[in-house]
Amino acid sequence: MRTNMVFGRCAELLPKDPRYYQIAVLSSLLLYGVGWLDFDVDRHDIALLLGTAIVAQFLCTKFLSRAASDSRSALISGLSLCLLLRANDSVLTIFTAVIAIASKFLLRWKGKHIFNPTNFGIVAMLALSGEVWVSPAQWGSQLQFAFLMSCLGGMVIHRAMRSDVSLTFILFYAGILFLRAVWLGDPWSIPVKQLQSGALLLFTFFMISDPKTTPDSRSGRMLFAFLVAAGAAYVQFTLYRTNGLLWSLAVCSMLTPLIDHMSPGKKYQWQDPNTGDQGDTDEEDSLVFRPLVRPVG
Repeated sequence: MRTNMVFGRCAELLPKDPRYYQIAVLSSLLLYGVGWLDFDVDRHDIALLLGTAIVAQFLCTKFLSRAASDSRSALISGLSLCLLLRANDSVLTIFTAVIAIASKFLLRWKGKHIFNPTNFGIVAMLALSGEVWVSPAQWGSQLQFAFLMSCLGGMVIHRAMRSDVSLTFILFYAGILFLRAVWLGDPWSIPVKQLQSGALLLFTFFMISDPKTTPDSRSGRMLFAFLVAAGAAYVQFTLYRTNGLLWSLAVCSMLTPLIDHMSPGKKYQWQDPNTGDQGDTDEEDSLVFRPLVRPVG
């Protein structure tokens, strides 16, 4: 009984906003990648990406929103770009960060931004320039690191109440990989190796699980996860293109408004750090498309 009370008291002291956990985990992964996996990103690039994301968040909030600027979401986007984005020119990393942050304010539907900012920024630059890339091989495929990312990611998505979309996606995607191995007569060690990818787990637990861009209902999120998994497999194994996960998420995100219409649910809101209540934050009161989200008649 005393032990339960201690754990309960500790839980009350922890921040309720899942973004704090995501920032802590992404920062730890970046330190691990730079310190032990020799990521091809230096301190200058890290500072440039993080600084650009925070400044872009401030400017977009100032001119496109009625709320106070909040750097937490911008910091998450900046850290994610540090982990994934690589470019030969620092100007391209600046453009990517600006595009990522601006997409939250400009590309919206009924109070929700349509695309995951990091995903949209990277995909947009991949489409516009051949000078940026994503390097999934940098994570290696060590089983112990995959397990670490699964545990840390599980903590974050549980706090964000979006574990259903991540678990559904990884189950569907794993099923596709194993069925393909059976169809081709490949040994099961191949799909097992593919599932140990750090890039895949980063996508599963930190990108597709974004509570601000996934469908509102649980059934909608499960459908969304299946579509992303199927789309990623199609891009990778039929079109033979790289970055299938990123391209699939970007395309399927455009279906979220339709899924929300077919299967409505309660829209996710970040919790107020002072009261613990759910409420709007800086991206919620965008002025750009405000007339479009008001009911007609």
